[in-house]
Amino acid sequence: MSKSIKQIITHFLDDDLYKFTMLFAVIVNFPTAIVRYAFVDRNNTVYPKGFAEELRRQIDALANLVISEQEIEFLSKKCYYLPKFFIQALLRGYRYDPSMVKVWQNEDGRLNIIFEGPWWRTILLEVKVLAITSELYYIMTNQDIAFNYEEYYNKTYKKAERLLQAGCVFSDFGTRRRSSFETQEVVIKALNDCYKSRNWEALTKGKFCGTSNTYFAMKYDLTPIGTMAHEFVCGIAGLNGGPILANIKAMEAWNNAFHGALGIYLYDTYGFDIFSKNITEAYANQFRGMRVDSGDNFEQLRKICKLYADKRIDSRTKQIKFSNALNVDRAIQIQKVASKVCLPNFGIGGHFTNDWDGICPMNIVIKLVAIADNESWGFLADTCKLSEDKGKHSGLVDVVNRFMSQLPQFAEELKKQPKMAQSIIAAAQAV
Repeated sequence: MSKSIKQIITHFLDDDLYKFTMLFAVIVNFPTAIVRYAFVDRNNTVYPKGFAEELRRQIDALANLVISEQEIEFLSKKCYYLPKFFIQALLRGYRYDPSMVKVWQNEDGRLNIIFEGPWWRTILLEVKVLAITSELYYIMTNQDIAFNYEEYYNKTYKKAERLLQAGCVFSDFGTRRRSSFETQEVVIKALNDCYKSRNWEALTKGKFCGTSNTYFAMKYDLTPIGTMAHEFVCGIAGLNGGPILANIKAMEAWNNAFHGALGIYLYDTYGFDIFSKNITEAYANQFRGMRVDSGDNFEQLRKICKLYADKRIDSRTKQIKFSNALNVDRAIQIQKVASKVCLPNFGIGGHFTNDWDGICPMNIVIKLVAIADNESWGFLADTCKLSEDKGKHSGLVDVVNRFMSQLPQFAEELKKQPKMAQSIIAAAQAV
């Protein structure tokens, strides 16, 4: 690394919980799978000259990360659903392999990142590489010199007060696109301090329930929050030739790993309609709730409540986790409606960890784009993610269009604008 830029990720658990839970589910269900991930910058950012080289050095430094005994003890205590052998044997011996990552910039400064290798070996790279990319960008553009952490603490404290006063139950989901490690720590301090300042649960039922970041959960004795991400369903779709049965097979695989624990299901990988045809009454009862991560929040809420009603389940007993580009105002608006029909819960990301005045937040993702069951296939099958938000599908255009063509929910969209699907990158085609 450059002498002037410190190593950005220095803790093994500085990651979102869902990466560790999915790692275990992959080992149980798909131990020989080979995958490819690809990076996309939805803002089409031009990165500074030399950015790819510095990012390369930061990624190479991940090879030095080793889980600590304190981290092992924390996971063993807090994450009862992860078996001891997984924590104490596999994670203890886990080492990042930077050779699985390709990084380069085009002549115009656009950034390209590809991971390829065994699914269980590559799965922990995503969040760390995104967090590094985001923080490094602000460092190399000198925007980080404007970060006033005392002001940011006060700003976040006020956000927490408003959420708690409104009776919201919420958590920090901001690791992937945080402006810096220090920003996220300041956020968690402010949220936690505000929550502890009064008996909010008794006053309003409001609660700060933790963070997706496993390291900060350990440091501040909080609950690590999270279950799964779209990549799990995307991978299963790729293995099975498309999206039709991806959700039911994902539910079966998740249950095979966790046997009813971690019961919030992320349903929108291929839209609500095909999910609703996949989910059985047994799984609707077993899963504690669902996560809304795209589409109109109120429309999605109505669809979920109707699904539960059709299966003779009282939606008021189910948790619905909202995480789609939330800010305080949106969360409070949803709370007023959702609290009457379900147990609403909010996962808030960039609005917590990248909300500096005058600074544009990063809008970057890394998606699983191809998979094979094992090396003997000799090729990787393409996959993609669709979205309830029109035009925000992630994948190579021809793959997105092929998946859309299999689903009636997207047929009209595909017919009207067949080229609107967003290609995840030319990089995937270059591999």
